[in-house]
Amino acid sequence: MLDFDWSSIVQSRSVLLTGMWVTLQITAVAVACGLAFGTVLAAASLVPGKTVRAIVKAYVSLFRSIPLIMLLLWFFLIVPQVLKAVFDLSPSVDVRLVSAMVAFALLESAFFCEIMRAGIESLPRGQFQAARALGMSTLQSLTYVILPQALRAMLPVILTQCIVIFQDTSLVYVIALGDFFRSATSIGERDGTLIQMLLFAGAVYWVICSTLSFVVDRLRPRTEH
Repeated sequence: MLDFDWSSIVQSRSVLLTGMWVTLQITAVAVACGLAFGTVLAAASLVPGKTVRAIVKAYVSLFRSIPLIMLLLWFFLIVPQVLKAVFDLSPSVDVRLVSAMVAFALLESAFFCEIMRAGIESLPRGQFQAARALGMSTLQSLTYVILPQALRAMLPVILTQCIVIFQDTSLVYVIALGDFFRSATSIGERDGTLIQMLLFAGAVYWVICSTLSFVVDRLRPRTEH
C-alpha cells in the first residue's frame, strides 16, 4: 500500500478554497447568463419571422459544434486583447477569468436555449391562446404564462446542465486559470502528492455533484404533476 500523506490538503487549504471560489464564479456566471440569454433565444426561435429563427438556429448550431477546450482557447486569445484595447488596460492585467466566463456563458446559452425551447413546446398551445384571449401581448404571455411553466417543467434538466457546467469548469486548466482542479494538481506536483490531491479533488467533485443530483431526483416528481 502507498503511504499517502494528506497534510498538503490542510496546509494548502487557502489555495484550494481560492480555486473553488474561481470554479463557483465561473459556474454561477455560466448558469445565470446562459439561462437568461438562452431563454431569450428560445423565445426568439418561436417567433414567426424566418430570419430571426435562422439566426438563432445558426447560433445554437455553431456553439454546440465547437469543443469547449477550443472555445476557451479562442476567447483566451481574443477577449483579453479586446478588453485591453477597449478599456486601455495595462498588458499586465490578467483577464483570463473574464474570458473564461464569456466563453462559458455563450456556450451554455446555446444549450439552455434548446432546453427552454423544449419546455415551451411541451406546453399545450391553449396556454398561449388563453393568455392572448385575456388581452395579454405576446411578450406578456411569454413572461407571465409560458416561460414560468416551461421553467418549472424543465427544472430537473436545467439543474442537470448546471452539474455538467460545474464539472466542465475544470477544463479552464488549458488557459492556466487557477480553478479548484488546477490548484489541486499544482499543489500535488509541488509537494510530490499528486495522487493524493487528484483523489481529493475527485472526492470533492463527487460530493458536490452527488448532492446536486439528489436534489434533481427529489424535484423531478414534483415537476411532473
